[in-house]
Amino acid sequence: MFTGIIEELGVVRRISSSGNGTDIIISVKEILTDLKIGDSVAVNGPCLTATAIGTDSFTAWVMPETVKKTNLLDLTTGSPVNIERAMTLNSRLGGHMVSGHIDAVVTMTGKRNQGGAMHLSFTTPDNLLRYIVPKGSVALDGVSLTVIDVGSSNFSVGVIPHTASQTTLGQKEVGSHVNLEVDMIGKYIEKLIAARMDDIKTETNLTMELLREKGYL
Repeated sequence: MFTGIIEELGVVRRISSSGNGTDIIISVKEILTDLKIGDSVAVNGPCLTATAIGTDSFTAWVMPETVKKTNLLDLTTGSPVNIERAMTLNSRLGGHMVSGHIDAVVTMTGKRNQGGAMHLSFTTPDNLLRYIVPKGSVALDGVSLTVIDVGSSNFSVGVIPHTASQTTLGQKEVGSHVNLEVDMIGKYIEKLIAARMDDIKTETNLTMELLREKGYL
């Protein structure tokens, strides 16, 4: 589990692919203080496992499915990447609860300055827009952000100068691919409501008492 607060910008040093997966070596500084083999590290959002640790880098193994479903496919030697270690129970939750499981790769369709901040817009699949609400949270390339607006096929966020300078988002341009993770709470609520509605449908007599018992009144 992560918070969406990026600890540092890493740099891809080497990518080695085979039929079984991909090894990515990433140059880092800050996170090596207590990083151990087997630890979870979010790299541009996806949760990866550290498989080797050097004096100034770590290696993460990426399964083919993750490469296909994220923008890790776009990485090359020298690419900057957002890095965050898994949260601990005694740390502040500065962003929001982020699982590191990417829902979709979305495309940036707009970028403009507004009041000193960057206003970024992204196209989004219809099946994910229902989980995105104004003033709600999303993670873009692992960065926790607040939603400004939601349209019929897109949404927008604001990025303050500090976040733009300390993450890859400041370097993104229109047409860039970005990993999107929607707020997991909305998905859980949707599934719970659907299950309870199915329970009610199995009842032959729908009464006020039954609705109260199921928590709808």
